[in-house]
Amino acid sequence: MNLHEYQAKEILAKYGIPVPPGRIAYTADEAKQIATEFGDTVVIKAQVHTGGRGKAGGVKLAKTPEEAREKAGQILGLNIKGFITKKVLVAKAVDIAKEYYAGLILDRVTQRVVLMLSKEGGVDIEEVAAERPEAIIKYPIDPHKGLRPFQARELVKQAGLEGNLNKLAQILVQLYHAYEGIDASTAEINPLVVTAGGDVVAADAKIVLDDNALYRHPELSRLREEEAEHPLEVEASNYGFAYVKLEGNVGIIGNGAGLVMYTLDLVQRVGGKAANFLDIGGGAKADIVYNALKVVLKDPDVKGVFINIFGGITRADEVAKGVIRAMDEGILTKPVAMRVAGTAEEEAKKLLEGRPIYMYPTSIEAAKAIVAMTGGAR
Repeated sequence: MNLHEYQAKEILAKYGIPVPPGRIAYTADEAKQIATEFGDTVVIKAQVHTGGRGKAGGVKLAKTPEEAREKAGQILGLNIKGFITKKVLVAKAVDIAKEYYAGLILDRVTQRVVLMLSKEGGVDIEEVAAERPEAIIKYPIDPHKGLRPFQARELVKQAGLEGNLNKLAQILVQLYHAYEGIDASTAEINPLVVTAGGDVVAADAKIVLDDNALYRHPELSRLREEEAEHPLEVEASNYGFAYVKLEGNVGIIGNGAGLVMYTLDLVQRVGGKAANFLDIGGGAKADIVYNALKVVLKDPDVKGVFINIFGGITRADEVAKGVIRAMDEGILTKPVAMRVAGTAEEEAKKLLEGRPIYMYPTSIEAAKAIVAMTGGAR
């Protein structure tokens, strides 16, 4: 579950991480009133569940209350990557001396939470990772010992951060406590700012909660705003699917999170880009596969679908029946590349004989085929 920036900052503040004072405004007049009360330069920030707000015009500085009203009016209603801005955060501007990046994610390979730290904050960290991976240091955290202050200080020094090292290190430790305390899957501060006065504050924050652990945090479950989420993610959630909308054009369906992640990587490796992550889970029957296809094919970005199934608990013939139903009902009208292996594999192949479905013996062959059919990365 994605949280808005202001919600993420409220959580960080509860864990002792300094954040700039800020409040939510739903109208331009409310933004003016908040700016008046702060009596200082403010930053107006769109609260939508997507990145790239600054490039899209969703983040603006305002030096006066009237300017805050004007800028908020420009941002409210703004369409940012399909998300309409319905509220803005009005926060005191920070006197920035240095901007850094600090983030925690779950590394499923090492099965540990990994701390990422970079002195190149305030920019798109994905671009930094792609162009200068050496600019980001990564540290897997021992789950039994946690992140200790002396380790955090060493990491701050290794990353080349400047300022009060103890303050910076303490924020990393507190960020880890927050991550563990709320069962997050991602927690980022970008930028982590050292002000001209030497203070360290989280000027922006992103938190994604682990949906599977929400039952332990009813107070956080109430923060969910379905109307603010991508409609396909809401629909997929209603079916019980683990679904994430991505920015490519190849729809992905698989069974098991590991296999789906592997499939996304394969598509990327052969020159394509996934439009989504969708895990149908174990033991899926035909109707589940059918519903998964309905969700994926509602995405206008999808130009073709890659179905990657390893038949264990999930029977391959049930997958085939779901695909056939979608085809017979006219839902499945785009190219499909399938790789099915394991339980009932031969039965699935017989069911699909004579159908315009491309079957491949290996995942890599299927990935290459669907990328070729969809025209490569978009």
